[in-house]
Amino acid sequence: MSTTTAPASATVADAGYGSARRRDPVLIGLWISLVLVAVVWIAPFVFIVFTSLKTTGDVMTTGAFTPPATVHYQNYENAWARGDFSTTFTNSVIITFIKVPLGLFISAMAAYALARMRIIWGKLILLIILFGTMIPFQVMLAPIFTVVNSFGLIDTYPGIILPYLAFGVPYQVFILHGFFSVIPRELSEAARIDGASDITIFRRIFLPASIPVLAALLILDFVNTWNEFAMALVILQDAGMWTLPLGLMSFQGQFSNDYGQLNAAIVMTVLPATIVYLIFQRYFVSGLMSGAVKG
Repeated sequence: MSTTTAPASATVADAGYGSARRRDPVLIGLWISLVLVAVVWIAPFVFIVFTSLKTTGDVMTTGAFTPPATVHYQNYENAWARGDFSTTFTNSVIITFIKVPLGLFISAMAAYALARMRIIWGKLILLIILFGTMIPFQVMLAPIFTVVNSFGLIDTYPGIILPYLAFGVPYQVFILHGFFSVIPRELSEAARIDGASDITIFRRIFLPASIPVLAALLILDFVNTWNEFAMALVILQDAGMWTLPLGLMSFQGQFSNDYGQLNAAIVMTVLPATIVYLIFQRYFVSGLMSGAVKG
């Protein structure tokens, strides 16, 4: 028996090894493609970081991707002071750290109510909310300005946070509604038998289960809010209320020839969003895939 089994096992192993070898060119091609794409995406960031650490003379005399011979950290100090980035950074932090958690909390509650609670015209309400994802906010800038101005909220934090919420919540409700819909009903029904209310079920079952989705939405919402420019330009007209993108625009207009400081300002503007992405990136793909699946 052993004499017949061994050759068969060897044949299967050889077949698997041969199949793996046949797949090698495909895998090599895939890796080459991924490396090329990574280089294309990383190259501008390398250029910006290297330039931010050079003097203007070094930028003119050295190659774009040549590391700085002498690291010039003063570019960051000078750009921070000359561009008044302490003010714009504080405004961006206040707006983003209020809007993002508040928007996620409102979206999670709305998605839970529409997915698991019996609401009259619930499907119609969901369709109306999802209609908000189809409207580009750029075409609504003039009406938004009129409404915000009529409430006297121009150059205020509520004046910019409320429109951000209005255009951010529908997409988040769509993703979270899809995720909540596939959670087994037995979990919530068992909790109801034990006397749990909807608030308790939402807080102890659905919120912990949706952490990957919430983390993915947090990344998207943080980056979009942190980098948003057009709506902030319309509503925040006082320089003392500007966010970082507006401050960077002003700095670029004043010091466009000082390449070292200009690129240092760019690095300081995008660094917080990059840090947030790196912290939560392991949840990003799994979270969006979970939210995109419907039962």
